Amino acid sequence: MVGTIEYADILDHSELVSGMVLKSDVMEAYQDARKALNEDREAQQLIKAFNDIKEQYEEVQRFGRYHPDFNDIMKKVRSAKREMDMHEKVAAFKVAERNLQTMLDDISEYIAYSVSDGIKAPKDGAALTDTGCGHGGSCGCNAS
Repeated sequence: MVGTIEYADILDHSELVSGMVLKSDVMEAYQDARKALNEDREAQQLIKAFNDIKEQYEEVQRFGRYHPDFNDIMKKVRSAKREMDMHEKVAAFKVAERNLQTMLDDISEYIAYSVSDGIKAPKDGAALTDTGCGHGGSCGCNAS
């Protein structure tokens, strides 16, 4: 068990690492991309349109392909997602977000493996790969 002094020392070091992350070029690129995305009216309209159709999709998913609007909603979801993802600011944000996540995963992996090779470390934004259905786990779906 970690004593109080050791625990405080670990917390101090973690604050040092988080400070370095916050000052990194990767974080700066992420913040710039997020700001540009949030300020882009067209991108925000595309995101809203996608979220609106996604709500309809979730309703249709309860009944699956037996729902009368299943094929129509599926096409609309794919179309709205493609249009949103193709927008320059959305694409730039996703790249910056992925770069930040990769850096955080690498840091976590380094720390975990320095403790033990048997510890599972985050990979591709997930602490464990078997998170289950609806969470982007082994089946690949994502409810969010």
